[in-house]
Amino acid sequence: MAKIGYARVSSVDQNLARQFEQLSDCEKIFSDKSSGKDTNREGLQQLLAYIRDGDVVVVTELKRLGRNNNELTEMLNTIQHKGATVEVLNLPTLTGIEDENLRRLLNNLIMELFKYQAEEERKYILETQRQGIEIAKRQGKYKGGKRKFKQDDPRLQHAFELYLSGKTEKDVERLTGINRRTFQRYRNRYNIYRENKPVEI
Repeated sequence: MAKIGYARVSSVDQNLARQFEQLSDCEKIFSDKSSGKDTNREGLQQLLAYIRDGDVVVVTELKRLGRNNNELTEMLNTIQHKGATVEVLNLPTLTGIEDENLRRLLNNLIMELFKYQAEEERKYILETQRQGIEIAKRQGKYKGGKRKFKQDDPRLQHAFELYLSGKTEKDVERLTGINRRTFQRYRNRYNIYRENKPVEI
């Protein structure tokens, strides 16, 4: 059995150091600096490929694994199907309960409660943002975000072609100058995907 850590922040400007410190007891730590809007994140996929039966996936908070109830449920199920379990450092510990079935039942109940809480917090944030934008629009202060690229932009189309030909997102950034996060956002917007994503180092 090994403890495998996973850390994530939602942008490249944020620091992973605090999470790394909290996960210092783990044998290995995988990480991502990207939005939690989908589970197709490089570090997370590497973690899923690495874990084995009996391993424990450790995160500082449940929301590191996904941003809504559906994503969290899918990710927890995937980890469980691999024979691993999840330990969330800011949730109550159940290590003192010897009955494994009771411990698993209580753990699942706690997970469901915190998934619900995470989903409600996200809905509250989105609703607060929506209300703020509506007020700003009424006051004539909201201009909206301007898209950097149009769909037929030659540089963006070239980036898509490079990606679909097998280049990694890091390669695309180097060859086109388009930031990886920006490229990911436009890929998702225009549904540019490929079946086999190479591992980026």
